[in-house]
Amino acid sequence: MITIHHLNKSRSTRVLWLLEELGMPYNVINHVRDPLTRLAPESLRLVHPLAKAPIIVDNEITLCESGAIMEYLLNQTNNESLRPKMNTTEYYHYLEWLHFAEGSLSLPVISTLLMSMETRDGKQPLDGYIAKEINLDFSYIESTLATRQYFAGDCFTAADIMMTIVLEMADNIGLLESRTYTKAYLDIVKQRSAYQKAASLG
Repeated sequence: MITIHHLNKSRSTRVLWLLEELGMPYNVINHVRDPLTRLAPESLRLVHPLAKAPIIVDNEITLCESGAIMEYLLNQTNNESLRPKMNTTEYYHYLEWLHFAEGSLSLPVISTLLMSMETRDGKQPLDGYIAKEINLDFSYIESTLATRQYFAGDCFTAADIMMTIVLEMADNIGLLESRTYTKAYLDIVKQRSAYQKAASLG
C-alpha cells in the first residue's frame, strides 16, 4: 500500500486528492510545521533528502515532487478518467497545465506570499518582476477558463488537481479578485467530494 508523508498546509493535499479520486488505498503519515518558523520538520529529511512534502513511498520507490508523484500514481491504476488519451489535443493541454502549476505559476504566487510578510515599498526589482509574472500567468489562466470548463478541456483531470492547489493559495492572498472565470472554476472544483476529504486532513 502507498504511504504518503503529508505536511499540514502544503501542496501534498494534491496527492491525497488524487488518491481519493482514484479510490486507491493509502496510509498517511502526518508531519507538522514548526508553529513559529512555519518550516517543515526534520522528520521529513529521514524520508527524503529534500525534506519537502509531498513524499510517497511504495515498496522500493520513494518519490518527491508533486508532478512526478501524480504521474506515478496514474501509472499504477487502470482508471483512465483523470489523464486524457495520449497524442490527443486534450492530452497536450493536460501536460502543459500539469507542469505549468509548478513550473510557471508557483514562483510568483509563493514569492507574493513571502513578500507580503515583509515591509516593502514596491520599488525593488523583484516587485516589478513578480507583478509582471502574476499578470501574465493569471491572464492566461483566465482566458483559458473563459473558453473551457477545465484546464485540459471538457473533463476534469489530474492537471486540475495540480492547478487548484496553487489557485487556492493565490485566492487566499487576494490574487484572484478580478479573475471572474478563475474564481468560478475554483468554487466548482472545490465542491468535489475527493477534494473535501483531502482538505479535511489539513
